[in-house]
Amino acid sequence: MINLRLATILISALLLSCSPEPVPLGVSPEPAADSDLNGVVNETQRFNDWLDEQWEEQLSFSPQTQTSLGLKSNYNKLDDYTLDAQDAEIGWLRESVAEMESEFDYQTLSDEGKLSWDMWKDSLTVAEEGIPFRNHQYLFGRGGIHARLPNFLINLHSVETLEDMVAYIARLKEIDRVLNEVLVKAQQNAIEGKRPPGFAYDYAIAEIDRIIEGAPFNATDTSPNSPLWVDTREKIDSLGVNGLIDPGAAERLESDARKVLTEEVLQAYQAVKAWLMADKSNADSDPRGVWALPNGDAYYNYRLSLMTTLDLSADEIHDIGLEEVARLRSEMEVLKERMGFKGTLQDLFTFVREDPNNYYDATDEGRQSYLADNYSYLNNINEKLPLFFGRLPKASLEIRRVESFREQDGAAQHYRPGTPDGSRPGVYYSHMSDMSSLPKHQVEDVLYHEGNPGHHMQISIQQELTDVPRFRTQYFSTAYIEGWGLYAEWLAKEMGGFEDPMSDFGRLGGEIWRAIRLVVDTGIHSKGWSEEEAVSYFLGNSDSSEATVKSEIQRYFASPGQATAYKIGMMNIQQARTNAEKILGEQFDIKTFHDLVLGAGALPLPMLHARVESWAVNIKGSN
Repeated sequence: MINLRLATILISALLLSCSPEPVPLGVSPEPAADSDLNGVVNETQRFNDWLDEQWEEQLSFSPQTQTSLGLKSNYNKLDDYTLDAQDAEIGWLRESVAEMESEFDYQTLSDEGKLSWDMWKDSLTVAEEGIPFRNHQYLFGRGGIHARLPNFLINLHSVETLEDMVAYIARLKEIDRVLNEVLVKAQQNAIEGKRPPGFAYDYAIAEIDRIIEGAPFNATDTSPNSPLWVDTREKIDSLGVNGLIDPGAAERLESDARKVLTEEVLQAYQAVKAWLMADKSNADSDPRGVWALPNGDAYYNYRLSLMTTLDLSADEIHDIGLEEVARLRSEMEVLKERMGFKGTLQDLFTFVREDPNNYYDATDEGRQSYLADNYSYLNNINEKLPLFFGRLPKASLEIRRVESFREQDGAAQHYRPGTPDGSRPGVYYSHMSDMSSLPKHQVEDVLYHEGNPGHHMQISIQQELTDVPRFRTQYFSTAYIEGWGLYAEWLAKEMGGFEDPMSDFGRLGGEIWRAIRLVVDTGIHSKGWSEEEAVSYFLGNSDSSEATVKSEIQRYFASPGQATAYKIGMMNIQQARTNAEKILGEQFDIKTFHDLVLGAGALPLPMLHARVESWAVNIKGSN
C-alpha cells in the first residue's frame, strides 16, 4: 500500500523535473546588482504585457467566456463546439508558445515571470495531451450542453439595454447550431462505441423535457412555462420598467423571441431528444467504467493526470484512498466515543441517516431554514478570516437553490464564480428538491467548501489579482481548486468552526467521502467495479444517505477521474504547508502562507510545491 510518505516522494521527483534549480537550504542567493535587477524587472514587465495581449487574443475563441468575465464583446454569439474550432485554438496556442520561446529568454525573467512562462506552456501541454481522447467525452447527461446553454443565458447574459436584449435573442438563434454541433460529435462517439451509461440518457431527456415544457413551446400544455421563456419575458419587462423601451418595442422583442424558441430552438431540442431516445437501447443499463471503451485504460490514465496534475497510477491512488479511509474511520471512532454514542461506527452511520431531527422539512419553510443556517455559518467564519488571511475577496457571495430545469435529487452542491469586477456575485448552488440529501450535520462543512474559506474565497481572490498576467486569473487546475476546497473544510476546524460535535462528525464525513472517492473512482474505471459494488463500499464507510450515494456514484461513472482531484489536492496543500513549517519553524506565518498559495492562481501541484518551497527557503536563508 502506498502511504503519504511515498506520495510525497513521488511529488518530490516531479518537482525535480518541473522546477528551476532550487536554492540550497539555509543559503541566501547571491545579491544581484541594481542593473541586473532592473533588467529582470523590465524584461518581466515586457513579458507580462505580451501575455496580456495573448490572453486577449485567446478570449476571442470563446464568446461565452467573455460573457462569464463580465465582457460584452461578441455578445450575440455562442461558442463554436466543433473539433475544427478546437484544432484552431490549439494551433494558435502552439504558435503563441513558439513565439514566446523565440522572443523571450526564460533565464532573464523574475521568479513570477518564470512561473507565468511555465503555466502558459503547460496550457499547451495539457491541450495536446487531450487530443487523442476528445471523442471519449460523454456529451449528453446530467448537466450537459443542453442544460448549460439555458443556464448560461439565464444567469450570465445580463440585459441592461435594448442592444443586450437583441443580442440575447441572437444567442437564442445560435442554440440550434450548438446543439447540432454537439449532437454530431455524440453520434460519432456512439459509432465508435463511446456511449455514456444508460442513466445519462435518462437525465438528459428529463432535463430537455423541463426546458421545452409549457408556453411558448406548447400552447395547450398546462405545465409551468419554459425557464427560457420566463427569463426572456423577465428581461424584456425589466427594460420596460426602466423606461428603456416602449410597449411597442417590447411586443416586437417578445414576438421575435417566441418565433426563435418555437422554431429553431424547439426543433434542435427535439432532434437531440429523439436521438437520445433512439440510442438509449444501445447503452449499458448496468454502467461500466471507461476501461470498457476503446483505448479506455489510456483514457483513464490521461484523466487521472489531468485531474491530479501528478504522475500517480490508478493503483497508487486506490491505495492512498484505502489508507485514508482507514485513518479517518479511526478519527470517527474517537469522536464517537467523545460523543458518548453507544454502538458501532456503522450504528452511528445508520443513526445519523435515520434521525429525523437531522433533516430540514421538505417545505418552503424548511428550505428557508437551510438557507438561514448557511448564512449564519458564513457570517461567523467571515469574522475569523482576517486572522488567517491577508488577502480577502472583494466579491460578495449568494446562496441559491438550483433552477428547477436542472435540479436533481441528491445532486452535489456547487459554486459558480462571479465576475472579476464584482458586478455579478459568486453563487453557491444547492439542489433542494430532496431535502433528505441535505442533512443538518453536513451543512457547515459544505458551506466552508463552497463558500469561505473555500471556492468563493479562492476563485474570487484569483480573479481579483492585479499583479500577475490576466490569464493567470482564469487559469484553473482541478486538483488545486478542489484540493483547496477540501483544505478549507479542514482549516475551518483550526479557525474555530465545528463547535457542535455532530457538525464535526459531518466534517470527518466530508473528508472520508473524498477519500472514498479515490477508492471508488479507481475501482470503477480501473478495477471493473459494478455500480452495486461502488454503492456498497460508499455506504459501508459513510453516513451519507443512499440517494446521495447513488447520485454520487453515477457522477463518477460519467466523469472519470474528476473525483480523485479533491483528496489528492488537499493532501498536497497540507504537505506543502507542513514542509514550509518544518523549514521555517517559528518564522512560519499562516497568513503569509495562505496569501502565497492564493496569490499565484490555481497552480498545478508540482508548481505549487516549488513556489512554497522556494519561498520558505528564501525566508530561512535571509535570517
